[in-house]
Amino acid sequence: MSHVSIVIPTLNEQTSLGRTLRQLTLLNPPAWEILVVDGGSCDQTLAIAQGVVNVQVLSCAEPGRSIQMNYGALAATGDIVCFLHADTCVPDDLVEVISQTLAQPNIACGGFISLMVGSQTTRWGISLHNYLKTYYAPLLFKPYLFFQGLRLLFGDQVIFCRRHDFWDCGGFDPALPIMEDGDLCLKLVKKGRIYQVNRIVQSSDRRVAKWGSWKATAIYLYIGFLWGIGVSATYLKRFYQDIR
Repeated sequence: MSHVSIVIPTLNEQTSLGRTLRQLTLLNPPAWEILVVDGGSCDQTLAIAQGVVNVQVLSCAEPGRSIQMNYGALAATGDIVCFLHADTCVPDDLVEVISQTLAQPNIACGGFISLMVGSQTTRWGISLHNYLKTYYAPLLFKPYLFFQGLRLLFGDQVIFCRRHDFWDCGGFDPALPIMEDGDLCLKLVKKGRIYQVNRIVQSSDRRVAKWGSWKATAIYLYIGFLWGIGVSATYLKRFYQDIR
């Protein structure tokens, strides 16, 4: 069984983090280590993380998801790194699924099917679109790479890869405020296939709940299309506000 290091970037995640960490204590087999990398939270995020046994809490001097995840990956000692959002719930056999997936040498990176859920609803339509986007976006914008195994995974799909491959590709681009996950897939496909595991993780619908389904879908499509044709991620960030 591989040693899986789970890296969780946080910034004011007191609402979601406790539940996520409690679920990680139930993993069977357990993770090799769990690293919470905080970007300067001013709520109870740090206290919640520090209150959970066997969770390493790191403070990153500079906030930013890419920067924090790189910081966590640098501190990780497992042979596989798994990047988990603080508002995402994973299955108990996460480590086994990850290990079995990357036991296939032609697979360089994997992620799950993300089901977007709220306290009283499941966002079936947006979840379906996000599932299909993993395939149609690279087919549309990078057809040559698609047939070499490129799939576009996003953070709420719980991306995982071998630690040495991650660093061979330079990790996440710290200059990217958004779409750092898609950029990583473009780099990792040089190492092997990008694979969407046929298993579910559940992510919070807080952004969709704030925007509404139609607006959220329009924003996702707009950002995805512009990124696909090469528009700067710095420009795209203005359409993707942080919501906690």
